[in-house]
This record gives sequence, structure tokens and C-alpha cells, in this order.
Amino acid sequence: MTAPQAVIDDRGVMRLSGDLVFAHVTTLLGKIEKLLESNKGSELVIDMSQVGDVDSSGLALLLEVMEHAQRREVKLRIRSLSEALLGIARLSNVDALLPLEG
Repeated sequence: MTAPQAVIDDRGVMRLSGDLVFAHVTTLLGKIEKLLESNKGSELVIDMSQVGDVDSSGLALLLEVMEHAQRREVKLRIRSLSEALLGIARLSNVDALLPLEG
């Protein structure tokens, strides 16, 4: 299992990498909250192309991030969501809530 990371580049893209599974998402959420605070009132793309394994807690993480972004007036888009995570979102009936890019 690879610990997840979150880094924002100078173009407003947050790159997530590693595994979004139950053992790691709480720690990652704290890091993402701090990154969102520094991007208050802006636009942010979450690039998930480097994410490995996912489970339902990865979806819960995204929903929490969306809530935090909304409170901080950050317009959020999600790029390269894996089919596995999209499948979990569909099963949970929340796929329409996800601000997917393109």
C-alpha cells in the first residue's frame, strides 16, 4: 500500500497520488484542508491520474473535500477519476454530485 500525497502546483492543480483507502484518507484529508485554505476563493482541479488503489473511503474523501472547498469558495473540478472510484460513486448514487472535468 502506498501512502497518498497531495500537492498543488502553480497552475492550481492538486495532484493526488498513492492509495485512497481507509487506512490513509483521514491523514490526507487534513493535508488537503490546509492546501484548500491557501487557495480560498479560487479554482482548483484535483488530478487523480496517479491514484492507485481505492475503496469507498476514497469517495468519502472526495465528498468531504468538495464540502470544504465549497465553504472556502473554491470552485472544484475532478480530473482523471478512475473507473473503480466512479463505479463506487454510481453504486452510492452520488456520481452526479462529482464535478468531473470534461
